[in-house]
Amino acid sequence: MTPWSQIMDQGGPVMWPLLACSLLSLTVSIERLIHHLRFAGRLSGESERMIDQVEAGRFDEATSLGAASRDPIANVLAAGLKRRGHGLVEAMQISAQQQVRGLRRGLGALDTIVTLAPLLGILGTVLGIIESFDILGQAGVEDPRAVVGGIAEALVTTAAGLVIAVLTLIPYNWFVSRVRAYTERIEAASTQLEIAVRQGVEVNDAAG
Repeated sequence: MTPWSQIMDQGGPVMWPLLACSLLSLTVSIERLIHHLRFAGRLSGESERMIDQVEAGRFDEATSLGAASRDPIANVLAAGLKRRGHGLVEAMQISAQQQVRGLRRGLGALDTIVTLAPLLGILGTVLGIIESFDILGQAGVEDPRAVVGGIAEALVTTAAGLVIAVLTLIPYNWFVSRVRAYTERIEAASTQLEIAVRQGVEVNDAAG
């Protein structure tokens, strides 16, 4: 019997949902990491160029640049510029919510695992202690080795639940911090565009 199978056998039936939690945590963390790296790789700084063009009154050029860009922040600004006559802010908010929703996808599962894994570990502990007392009642105090299996089950599941929770909490907090940072960047760019639109209108009015 391999060490892994021994651990699974010692931990009892609760180890199977804990194993499922660990696999789900690993899968979601890898998928989210790839998504966030791709998102960061698309941030090209074109949103700053769009704002410069808007300040100069070149609305159509800025809109075309943002619509053709892979930069998600530029896409948000382009969505607002397309509706600048009747809903600039609202259009940017809708587009920004879509971008943030994509960044937050899967974080609920990680958050659930952080909470669920220790609870499953505690459940394994309780089941192990119940088994220990049951065996102790049958074998009597003359054979304390008979309760070792139940105690081992309690310790293994508790440790497994805590390890899974800790290893899930680290990437979860990192993803949450990245979502917060990207959200702040989108909000800052949106505010800058609102100001730039007013300046651009004034430039066009002065030129006209």
